[in-house]
Amino acid sequence: MNELIRINANDSVAVALRALNEGENIPVSGADFSAEILEAIPMGHKIALKDIHEGEAIIKYGFPIGEATSDIPKGHHVHTTNTRTLLTGAHDYEYHPTHPELRPSTHETFNGYLRKDGRAGVRNELWIIPTVGCVNDIAAALEHQARKFTGGSVENVRAFTHPYGCSQMGEDQEHTRMILANLATHPNAGGVLMLGLGCENSGIDTIKPYMGDYDPERVKFLISQDVSDEEEAGMQIIHELIARMKQDKRVPCETAKLIVGLKCGGSDGLSGITANPTIGYFSDMLISQGGSTILTEVPEMFGAETILMNRCKDEATYEKTVKLINDFKNYYASCGQPVYENPSPGNKKGGITTLEDKALGCTQKSGSAPVSDVLSYGGKVITQGLNLLSAPGNDLVASTALAAAGAQIVLFSTGRGTPFGCPVPTVKISSNSDLAKRKSRWIDFNAGTLVEGGTLPEKARELFDFVLSVANGGKTRNEINDFQGMAIFKTGATL
Repeated sequence: MNELIRINANDSVAVALRALNEGENIPVSGADFSAEILEAIPMGHKIALKDIHEGEAIIKYGFPIGEATSDIPKGHHVHTTNTRTLLTGAHDYEYHPTHPELRPSTHETFNGYLRKDGRAGVRNELWIIPTVGCVNDIAAALEHQARKFTGGSVENVRAFTHPYGCSQMGEDQEHTRMILANLATHPNAGGVLMLGLGCENSGIDTIKPYMGDYDPERVKFLISQDVSDEEEAGMQIIHELIARMKQDKRVPCETAKLIVGLKCGGSDGLSGITANPTIGYFSDMLISQGGSTILTEVPEMFGAETILMNRCKDEATYEKTVKLINDFKNYYASCGQPVYENPSPGNKKGGITTLEDKALGCTQKSGSAPVSDVLSYGGKVITQGLNLLSAPGNDLVASTALAAAGAQIVLFSTGRGTPFGCPVPTVKISSNSDLAKRKSRWIDFNAGTLVEGGTLPEKARELFDFVLSVANGGKTRNEINDFQGMAIFKTGATL
């Protein structure tokens, strides 16, 4: 088993794959020498492979992750006590295309629910979507009553409550309308009851145009103020939707119809070595079969953004990526906040030192495919391949945005664990085996075994097969635990 790894030949640090004790002499995987450990190094943390002088860039993944704030002798711990970020505000960038290519692959299949618009769902669920937070309790009551219909092709009933839909203005209100409309037309929903109050800013008649050419057999509407008993009226509509959903059957669908969201949270020092590269290899595999993936959490691209920019398929996509990055940096500046207020306390405890460190690990999830398109918040995938999506790093907000963009499944890597689930199956992928053992009720797939043996292609193939099993109807831990929710990006004033 590897115990200390240098990720790139140019790195000035190595990562401990277990807790290392002072006085040990450990062979460095990825190098032809050993390292003498001069102070205790926790698992996932970094050790200096050379003397690093004050002001000198610290190299990991082959790129700077910050600079030393004091001299760091060889064999010593490299972390927040002696490192600072190099990040600043918005930048001018230059396009240096790398033109990555993927090997073509034969298309595999999964059994999904083929919708009239040609998209495929991996679930056939009844979704109750409030247009405004005022009717959340009604939605929850309808969910409770309708759960008795679950079974067969009616796979679940879920009310997606939220506090928005009124007292919002401008872009903030647009965000809410787009997310609700996109969820209402999601292929994982075999039936949708959109539940309104009647006096809200983002009412049913306002949201309908955002839904495009929706299927009226699958999407129904109810304005609570227009009926004497909204629960009775709601259950009557749900009976109609359930009767229609019972006719739905799974049929073979090509993997080209899969759109998979890519997200990480509670990362540690192993996330960029095990879980995220495994997801990246999976992404390349799916794209080579004609499918699509979506990478988001823009603030966690800061420090690694040029890698994505140079992989853009053309200059127009590059310009959209530059705007994606700088718009988010300007958003922080407009709120009077630094762009580098990251990583989180849990990230730091797990061995991540700076935002550059986090970003270079985070973007491993994108694999090596060309960037095919860039989506604004609330946008939907229309271009096959790797898509970048504007959304913050917040786990539930970003994962909801991935689902609203069309992802039928979200892959979520984590080094510390999290129980949540978004509106679609949320596959938790652990970066280390200890987490997978301790939190087996949360974790679906253990990528931590990658440091214990095996190869990245083998682990990615294992993940690909697991994702196909989920697409075929296999339940993820968040579904088994009945943990599913949504969150909308709140950016503006409240009336």
